[in-house]
Amino acid sequence: MTPTKRIPDNYPRLCPYLHANDATAAIMFYTTVLGATQRGETMRMPDGRIGHAELELGDSLIMVADEFPEMGVTAPTTLGGTPVTLHLYVEDVDAMFAEAVKAGAVVLRPVQDEFYGDRACTFSDPFGHRWNVASHIEDVAPEEMRRRLAAAMDQGS
Repeated sequence: MTPTKRIPDNYPRLCPYLHANDATAAIMFYTTVLGATQRGETMRMPDGRIGHAELELGDSLIMVADEFPEMGVTAPTTLGGTPVTLHLYVEDVDAMFAEAVKAGAVVLRPVQDEFYGDRACTFSDPFGHRWNVASHIEDVAPEEMRRRLAAAMDQGS
């Protein structure tokens, strides 16, 4: 008999588990706006809430479920915000940002070119999760990175 793998195949070592006050709508947002694809079956609880769903996003995996306050599992909107930011690289940050805003995201920082070589933005999705989304536009050498960082700090960025 083959022993059970402690880290299953087809799962990255780290999988964010996002809880929302409407997981069905969150899944729709993540598939429509971020380009995620649903993987496997969605597990619904007897009361209709989503207990578990998996979304593939490139080589990453996000797990999504409704909040379950009776188990101490709440969504950022219930808590009044989140201290966590999810960073996502995409091919076209400008197009994705426009789609996110159209779908109800709250702009925290509009798309702009950053000193470290990314074109990036930050928004809060309609479910309270904070996203920093970027397209890499330039490889910056370490010495140039130090110079740009110092200049950005001098400007108060």
